[in-house]
This record gives sequence, structure tokens and C-alpha cells, in this order.
Amino acid sequence: MKKLLTVFCILLSTTSLFGQSVALKNNLLYDATLTPNLGLEIGLSKQSTLNISGGYNPFNLGDYKRFKHWLVQPEYRYWFCEKFNGTFVGLHLHGGEFSVADLKLPFGFMSQLQDHKYEGFFYGGGVNFGHQWILSKHWSIEAVIGAGYARIDADKYKCAVCGEKIKSKKYNYFGPTQAAISIIYIIR
Repeated sequence: MKKLLTVFCILLSTTSLFGQSVALKNNLLYDATLTPNLGLEIGLSKQSTLNISGGYNPFNLGDYKRFKHWLVQPEYRYWFCEKFNGTFVGLHLHGGEFSVADLKLPFGFMSQLQDHKYEGFFYGGGVNFGHQWILSKHWSIEAVIGAGYARIDADKYKCAVCGEKIKSKKYNYFGPTQAAISIIYIIR
């Protein structure tokens, strides 16, 4: 987390040297999962930006439930109109670490999470599509959806509290890799 904050400060200070626009973001969908998050987007040209977002969830959800994780997702964006306005496409990378246990998700999605604990890391990349709406001189809102690949290296444990490892496995995941509804403050 300390390294992420250092990179954030360096990027923020170097962008002011070149007079580029900078945006600070908060993904409301991550907030809904109790994951504090922050994004920084830097203008590279009239129609391109570099977006770096990250989230960190250190919380236990009560009893033995947990959704602990951290993630970083850098992304290059090409804007069809102008940076920070309208529709864009992007290429993103992602990586992080997780410890998930005793979760019951809606519609039976990933039902194995309610009876076991999984710990490991992931990395990968993908493509995305989004749109940003300008609300005022400094405020915007954005919606993004992305799909791609993740390589997941996980250890499976017998239960949420015991330390008995059942197996280690590597997974290849193809599907949604990004979803965001973000509130944005643009520094000009």
C-alpha cells in the first residue's frame, strides 16, 4: 500500500510539470463491496490517457466471512472525442492477491466459496469500453465494463478457520475483468 501511495504521488507531481489534466476517481461499485479504492487518470495527449486504479480490502465481514484482497489495474485509454469526455476504449492489466472465505453470493454464483477458504494471487489483462459524462468544470461520472483473462494461482483450504490445505491449483479465467461506476474530480 505504501508503494502504491508513492507511485500515486510521483505521477501526480510529474503531470503538473507537463500541464496535463489529471483526474482523481472513486469506483462506487468497489465501495459497495467495502473495498476502499482510488484511481488516478493522467492525460497523455488530446485523445489518450493513462488510468491507474487500485483497491484494498483488509476487513473481516463478521464470523469467519472474509473478502480480503488488494488489486492494481493500470489502463491505457483512447477517447473518441477528447480526453475526459465521451466514449473511450481501453486496454488494461490487473494483478492482486486475495483471501476469501465463507461467502454466499447471489444466484448460487461461485457456491464453493461458502464452504471453503481460498488464498492466492491473480494477474492478467483485457479490453474495456466506457463513457464519461461531464457534470461540471471539475466533476464527472463514468461507467466502464471490461472483459479479458486472469491467471489465478489459489490454495484451497478445508474450511474458513482451519489451516488444512486441500490443494493448490492454477486457473485460467476468461470473462468480465472490470466494472466501474466512478465519481471523478478533474484537476485542470
